[in-house]
Amino acid sequence: MDIARPEFKRQKRRRQIIWSAIGIVCLGAATIGISRLKPAAPEVERSTVWTDSVKRGSMLRQVRGLGSLIPSQEFTRQIPAETEATVIRILKLPGSEVQADTILVEMSNPQVEQAAVDARLQLKAAEAEYQSLRVKLQSDLMNQKAGAATVTSDYTQAQRQADTDKALYDLGVISGLVYKNSKSKADELTTRNNLESERLDVNQKAIESQLAQQEAKVDQMRVLAELKQKQLNALKVRAQIEGVLVDLPLQVGQHVSPGTMLAKVVQPDHLMAELKIAETQARDVQIGQPALIDTHNGTVAGTVMRVDPAVQNGTVTVDVKLTGELPKGARPDLSVDGTIDLERLDDVLYTGRPAFGQENSIISLFKLDPDGRSGVRVPVKVGRASVNSIQILEGLHQGDTVILSDMSRYDNTDRIRLD
Repeated sequence: MDIARPEFKRQKRRRQIIWSAIGIVCLGAATIGISRLKPAAPEVERSTVWTDSVKRGSMLRQVRGLGSLIPSQEFTRQIPAETEATVIRILKLPGSEVQADTILVEMSNPQVEQAAVDARLQLKAAEAEYQSLRVKLQSDLMNQKAGAATVTSDYTQAQRQADTDKALYDLGVISGLVYKNSKSKADELTTRNNLESERLDVNQKAIESQLAQQEAKVDQMRVLAELKQKQLNALKVRAQIEGVLVDLPLQVGQHVSPGTMLAKVVQPDHLMAELKIAETQARDVQIGQPALIDTHNGTVAGTVMRVDPAVQNGTVTVDVKLTGELPKGARPDLSVDGTIDLERLDDVLYTGRPAFGQENSIISLFKLDPDGRSGVRVPVKVGRASVNSIQILEGLHQGDTVILSDMSRYDNTDRIRLD
């Protein structure tokens, strides 16, 4: 018969417990080890990334902006309406070459025409009145001069008679009473002669004053007539300068008010570029800096001539004066790209400008290993930036190769592998 051995059962259970504990410890250790392993570096296709090496040398700082060609103000004429009028004929259409006296539009306003006629008639009446007054005053003056001449003649004769009588009185030929009479008459005519001379001077000034007053009235009528004639002439809208008609927003029968823009004429050989520069890049733009304008059909050199002090929609307007010969096809409102040279930095570390990262900040870039098969993320302190390059202050050395493409999808990893 079988004999029960309880000690064997206890030993077997003890072994099971020991092996279970060993298995649990091993499993925990493996779990801890696996959890401490770094995740595998993600793979990136080399053809999808843009790399550049760190170089030392001169870096040209530039800014770039989009814009368009616009006419220079001194070679542009915007023609406004001077009076109310109605368009009756359009003689030229936008795109036409015009001379200074070319008539673009004919308009009509009967009130302006009547006012011009009235002003001319008023001018003629004022001129006739002036001539009539001048003749009358000259006639009065001549009469007064004749009377003054008679007094002068009497005065001269009386003075001679008084001198003769004095000589005869001294010789005792005539009595003293006769001499006193001739002397008294001579003194009287002397006074009358002086008074006539003074009155002649006063009348002469009075005549000049009356003529000046009437002449001012004539001038007033002349200015009014010229103004009305100018308004009448303005009904025939002329180009005023030689160039190309670029805008004529009118229709036959349209009624226009004073100040309404009728036409715009430009000289196409005198254009400038208007660029929109991002406000973060425009702080170093100064008047006189060189620029290069790309019309997509050629390039032309220029210089910065104005920087708008205000910011609009996140950009600053910069006007560039074109100093070179315009490429073929250059015309107002043509879209262009412009690059402005700010300064040249000598003996600095620099590399291509990354997809993201502002100047004077700390950014992270993937630096490639010497074999070029993997890359590690490194912090890089950058300085001044240009259109296609950026200054390196810390974190990289000459000869290092970095990835400049957008790597934001790998923000959670510090290492990548390149295929």
